[in-house]
Amino acid sequence: MVGATRLVFLASVIVLALVVAPGAAADLADERALAEKYAPIVRIVEQQDVCGYGEPFIPTDIDLLLDEETVALRGPWNITDLVEIAPTANDLVNRFEYHLDFPGNALAPGCDYNRWAQRLTLGSEPVVYAHVVGEEGSPGKLALQYWFFYPFNDFNNTHEGDWEMIQLVFDAVDARAALATQPVEVGYSSHEGAERATWDDEKLEVVDERPVVYPAAGSHANKYSDALWLGSSAEAGVGCDDTRGPHRELSPRVVTIPSDSEAAEEAYPWIAFEGRWGELQKAFYNGPTGPNLKTQWTLPITWSEDWRDRSYAVPTGGTFGTGSTDFFCSAVAKGSRALTQLLINPLPLLVVVGTLLGLVIFAIVRATWTPVAPLRIARRRAWGQIIAASARMYVKRPLLFLGLGVLLIPIAVVMTFVQWLLIEAIDLLGTVSGEGAGAWAFLSVIVGTTFALLGLGLVMAAAACALVEIDANRPVSAWTAYRLAIRRVRPLLGAIALFVVVWVVLTTTVVLIPVAIWLAIRWCLLAPVVELDGLRPFVSLRRSAELVRRRWLRVGSLVGISAALALIAGPLLGAILIFASDAPFVVLNLVAGVVYALAMPFVALVTSYVYFDSRARVELEPVERVSELPAEIELAR
Repeated sequence: MVGATRLVFLASVIVLALVVAPGAAADLADERALAEKYAPIVRIVEQQDVCGYGEPFIPTDIDLLLDEETVALRGPWNITDLVEIAPTANDLVNRFEYHLDFPGNALAPGCDYNRWAQRLTLGSEPVVYAHVVGEEGSPGKLALQYWFFYPFNDFNNTHEGDWEMIQLVFDAVDARAALATQPVEVGYSSHEGAERATWDDEKLEVVDERPVVYPAAGSHANKYSDALWLGSSAEAGVGCDDTRGPHRELSPRVVTIPSDSEAAEEAYPWIAFEGRWGELQKAFYNGPTGPNLKTQWTLPITWSEDWRDRSYAVPTGGTFGTGSTDFFCSAVAKGSRALTQLLINPLPLLVVVGTLLGLVIFAIVRATWTPVAPLRIARRRAWGQIIAASARMYVKRPLLFLGLGVLLIPIAVVMTFVQWLLIEAIDLLGTVSGEGAGAWAFLSVIVGTTFALLGLGLVMAAAACALVEIDANRPVSAWTAYRLAIRRVRPLLGAIALFVVVWVVLTTTVVLIPVAIWLAIRWCLLAPVVELDGLRPFVSLRRSAELVRRRWLRVGSLVGISAALALIAGPLLGAILIFASDAPFVVLNLVAGVVYALAMPFVALVTSYVYFDSRARVELEPVERVSELPAEIELAR
């Protein structure tokens, strides 16, 4: 009887194997066919120089990390707890909160991960991991996922290891049914969220039924096109993701992980790893968890309900058109680097910040602010009195000086248009001649800088003229002030051209940048000198230098601080509004541009008062100092 029972049991097992195994194999074959059909095309930002800008990491084969002597398994909760060097896939099974550790320091990556990944992936092909999964609570829906692993995340929160993915959703019960239809929805992951698109959406690029994905350089946030993308939340990422080209197009090999969990763990044991795919670090610098611990691995349809409908690209344009967004991108990046340094070595950063704050408080307390006396312009004034007099003059005659700022806007628009034409010419020449494109790019820098300084120079010249007219008790309007300033526009343009040439030449090398800054402050009184002293371009530069001589720090701090406040006011307001409102970025940049234009007359007033103060101080110096002035300046006086 016992023998008969055993025979019946063995027969049942054999029958079950013959029935179930072919069905499971057929399902896996359908999953593989579906995954191959919609295999993504990946366009990464090309890295043209080793360790230079661009994307050095490709979607990497996990097998390259296994049995690799430069990879360690550590943990849990302790980076010094070494478990295994060159761990195998089986070493990762059932490891909770353990960490894989790659060679390098995530908080100070330098080029270490770049070089390591290049050596690791040399001769290999990029790989994506496909996963077909349904959800019990969403019958008739099926998700096809493609998972990308990158060895390092080089974004604002640098960390080892990075998992990103895209998901296609079908109205189908299984892979075979999905093969007979098309996706109804697509989601591209980016940071803690994802962005949706329908299969026929214009923003989704599809080539032979294969979706095209643009991973951002460094962060690997997946985007639908190439642009500079701005995020102001955890879901979209705080900072700017750059997917702009040139691109390197990849067609990764598809590895399909079975939807059955037991079959998946048997074929790919590492999928059961419950630890971190990167070294242990604090907070968001920590290595990420793997796909199996993500919500979308088991609840893909529920996860897709929280996808956002769009991402926001930073508008293209010139300096005037992108103030808020450019400031936001730069501020977040620099703030992230400062936070990283704070984690690495907090004392130096705290000392620097404390010292700067102390200097600001000391300057405010020690400065002489009164009496203000904005009139009788040709007189000596203390540091604080110059700021106070400029502010009082602006407030007493707002229409006049707001008018000077408003007239700056058309100049900025012309500057933006000319730069746009040059950028288009560069793009056209870039397809023809690299040398020609480089020359035009250099010309674009010169023209852009010249226009910016010309606009600022005209405002400064007009403000100086307005002050003279007000001090003489003559009526003056913004138009009158500009009309007076334009009489000297040719020598002003000549002097600015000399300034720009010297500035561009000196700043092309890092070593000479301090010299460029030193000269910029010596020549910062150029506009009022040209307008009020009536000198030719080259002599105007010498005259400005003479007025600043022995007062370099005083003049630099006054003009520099006022200019910094004016330059930062608009972009800072716009950056705050990025977080506080849902206004389009074009509107926010326009707000920043208008605030910038209206703040520049204050800089012009400060510069004019500094000019008159410096001139009064020079004229009160000993007679022998006057004899050192050029003859042309002597006559002009």
